[in-house]
Amino acid sequence: MKKKKFDPFKNLKLDKYEQEIEDALEREKFVPVEDSSEINKILTEAAKNYTELENSKSITLRIKNIDLIKLKAKAARNKIPYQTLINLLIKEYTEGKTKISL
Repeated sequence: MKKKKFDPFKNLKLDKYEQEIEDALEREKFVPVEDSSEINKILTEAAKNYTELENSKSITLRIKNIDLIKLKAKAARNKIPYQTLINLLIKEYTEGKTKISL
């Protein structure tokens, strides 16, 4: 008895943009680039830079003991590690969601 081969693309639904690309590929509208080494170099560098931005970085932070105690208490009430709370506060500030008066 033969096993049926699974085709993951059988019932795949494409959005409008994806369908345009699929149609162009079928009509052979895309032509290979003669010398793509420069493009590959640029894209490789961009991918490397992006992954570096996504990595976490350790920092040393000086904070008053009373502030750390309060921060840890708030984090504990929300059942999250205090480092996660610090990370969330920094992220919200850098995205402009939280304002700090200096």
